Amino acid sequence: MERRRFLGIAATGVAAASTMSLASCGSGGPGGDEVTLKLVAAEYGAPGKPDSSQHYWEKLARAFEKKHPGIKIDVQTYLWDDVDAKVAEMVKEGKAPDLAQIGAYAVYAAQDQLYSADQLLTISAQANFIPAIAAPGEYRRVQYGLPFTSSSRLLFYNKTLFERAGLDPDAAPESWAEIKAAAKALKAAGVKIPYGLPLGREEPQAEALLWMLGNGGGYTDKVGSYTIDSNNNVETFDWIRKNLTGAGLTNNAPGETNRRDIAEAFTKGEAGMIFGHPTFMREIRAKNIKFGISKRLPGREGPMEATMGVVDWMMAFKQNGRRKEIGAFLDYVFQDDKVLEFAEQYALLPTTTSAVQKMTAQRGSTELKPFLDQLQTAEFYPAGKTSWAAVNQAVKDNIGKAADPGGDPEKVLGKIQNEAQKASSME
Repeated sequence: MERRRFLGIAATGVAAASTMSLASCGSGGPGGDEVTLKLVAAEYGAPGKPDSSQHYWEKLARAFEKKHPGIKIDVQTYLWDDVDAKVAEMVKEGKAPDLAQIGAYAVYAAQDQLYSADQLLTISAQANFIPAIAAPGEYRRVQYGLPFTSSSRLLFYNKTLFERAGLDPDAAPESWAEIKAAAKALKAAGVKIPYGLPLGREEPQAEALLWMLGNGGGYTDKVGSYTIDSNNNVETFDWIRKNLTGAGLTNNAPGETNRRDIAEAFTKGEAGMIFGHPTFMREIRAKNIKFGISKRLPGREGPMEATMGVVDWMMAFKQNGRRKEIGAFLDYVFQDDKVLEFAEQYALLPTTTSAVQKMTAQRGSTELKPFLDQLQTAEFYPAGKTSWAAVNQAVKDNIGKAADPGGDPEKVLGKIQNEAQKASSME
């Protein structure tokens, strides 16, 4: 999975409020028995290292338990490669966690296994979500996925390599034509990978969407129908094939190259341009690479109003019937100071209006500002469709072929569209 992340629900909003707040700090289960909530969460750092998410959650859980003696929190974090599958396994075995912070929720919502947002949060808390971020958390117009963390994507470029190629190090490419021109100059200057194009199986759905958005395309239309083989999308991959891969301006075999491989090449000073998320800045700085970031997504004709956004979700399972205790914990987890602490630690973005305002006020005009600005209009995966898991897999299996110099984008995208229609017919 692509990864990326951060959370947010404002302190004033996320109260478990009138219907679900605890009767007292000492309240636990029926008859006053102690309740233990099981939380499974994604790992945003490195297991066993100081930046591990396990440390963040353990610290937060212990602080919560002091305020709520009747509730214990059992936390387990897993790598992104494993966490969704781990939760799915637990659910299948009839041992669903009370809370899961993972990448997909729609399948569980469709099976009526989750509490809806209005069963956990106040109206003001729900209204505080940035609309573009909240919408992908809905299944059949009911919100089940609570936006826990978010990020947007912009173009990163190596200033040192730009200078070597005679390019202005303070001017990020703003259009596809400028990306192509910069890539040609970088190649002439001996740069190994002028533009890094990761369409391997790790996260090609992100790279593909960024390019499709740049030409007015995407995975779905405004009413949620799949439009993967639209004329705009076919034209996008024709352009990539003719102007980048076919011209030798990318890494070899993009369809076999993963995002982490391209990210590593950039941090080694071997790639001139790539699309990246806020957390990537930390990795680049650790390698002392001078870099710049575009203010907006470069599109076919110029800068785009929107870029791609990614959301990871918090969800609450009904199985153990602990809505009251879950609501109290979410009230604590989603307070602005907790939200911003997580954001600072992992260089990620808030998902609520109040937290964005606070981050902007605290940070002012910083490198995160372009990413924050994009959140209001970002385009997200159609996570609210139960078919998306199958469609996403079809994209991973095939999309790289659409960028091959000798490939046939119309045929490749048509194949994915057929898979999408089959999957959506079963929703």
